[in-house]
Amino acid sequence: MCLAVPGKVLDIEDRDGTRMATVDFGGVVKEVCLEYLPDLQVGEYAIVHVGFALQRLDEESARQTLELFENLGMLQEEFGDPWEQAAAEAHGTDSLDGHADGAAREAQR
Repeated sequence: MCLAVPGKVLDIEDRDGTRMATVDFGGVVKEVCLEYLPDLQVGEYAIVHVGFALQRLDEESARQTLELFENLGMLQEEFGDPWEQAAAEAHGTDSLDGHADGAAREAQR
């Protein structure tokens, strides 16, 4: 699943003529293109989908959405370790809480 996830802009730089940002999604940090929001500033929040900031968002709405996604396990699904998820699925465990059982962790070793 590909979610549009709110994130906080930590840093902005120009990379080969493209405005890029380092964005924090509730503890997961990713690089994001700012071409659709060229006036977005450090400290502001935006909704990001497939690596592009699409819409500015106020801080409270961003925090509420991130909390909801976290409670539903959607952040783990979107940003979690795909190897951990595959191991958990192979062993029939539930990894929505972000923690595979011992068998899945053992499979990773």
